[in-house]
Amino acid sequence: MNIGMSLDPDIAALLEMVQAGTESGSRIPFPQLTAVQARADFDASSPLLDVDPPALAYERQLLLPTRDGATIDARLYAKEEPSRRNPAPVLLYMHGGGFVVGSLDSHQPLCRGLAEDSGAAVLSVGYRLAPEHKFPTAFEDAVDALAWIGREGPAAGLDADRVAVGGDSAGGTLAAALAIEARANRNLPQPVLQVLAYPGLSSRQTSNSYERYGSGYLLERSTVDWFFRKYLRDDSDRDDWRFAPLAAEDLSRLPAALIVLAEYDPLVDEGRDYAARLRAAGVPVDLQIYPGMIHEFLRMGNVVADALQARAAIGQALADAFRAAGERQRPGMERQST
Repeated sequence: MNIGMSLDPDIAALLEMVQAGTESGSRIPFPQLTAVQARADFDASSPLLDVDPPALAYERQLLLPTRDGATIDARLYAKEEPSRRNPAPVLLYMHGGGFVVGSLDSHQPLCRGLAEDSGAAVLSVGYRLAPEHKFPTAFEDAVDALAWIGREGPAAGLDADRVAVGGDSAGGTLAAALAIEARANRNLPQPVLQVLAYPGLSSRQTSNSYERYGSGYLLERSTVDWFFRKYLRDDSDRDDWRFAPLAAEDLSRLPAALIVLAEYDPLVDEGRDYAARLRAAGVPVDLQIYPGMIHEFLRMGNVVADALQARAAIGQALADAFRAAGERQRPGMERQST
């Protein structure tokens, strides 16, 4: 399959349905809703698109403390209960939704699937949303969740030396920024991999792919503008790398990156640009661009097989990164049979 193939037929049918719903008035675009209405709408539509795997043997609700004295919800998924004797590697996962919508519930199928496919634990973080909590609260909540793994992870059966950070869309933005923050703050667990699924990375939405796919391909430019008006305090926040990791001057010494992009996504160019910047800085990058796909396709297991294939590829990359990290912890043991 070459990049440049046409839109996947099942995706095209989905987009036609979305368009018909908008024209009939049965589907109201986010910019015409309040944030609370948009969240309810996003959560209600999520189960229609995704395949929800059966509950895993171990699923636990957690409350994580934040630096300002609040707590945020989190959910820990694992195929079996992690223990101090056999601590599990962990993916810290931030959901998408433009910093305004999205929840632990909307991304539960994806997080369950990633725990299943990787064999690792997945800690899904309910970071605080805008406009009630503006930039940089979401980023700080993500940092505080990573710090919690370092502090409390061992008691929860999590291996703080085998941590990955990941997310989709705005969650991918947070994961990329978290990798940069962890490099500067050695008190944080040091991620062995960053998984960035169609992340927003640029200060300004001026790329060619925004021109080409900013209307009619699910993620609308008007929606992105609405998200950012809700999230950013003022325009100067756009040039802060915690919002736009492409604005970071130095991308060297970051963890290896798996970057998963969709061909028909307004964000595809900034994903490509970030991959190029990371590689130029000496960071290993696995760039996977799924032909015929659109933004959010990872959560469309009911629509396209590519969603589950991409999820499985992420799971394999996590398993490989955690295995390599474990072998570095136990030099000489990798030759013994497992």
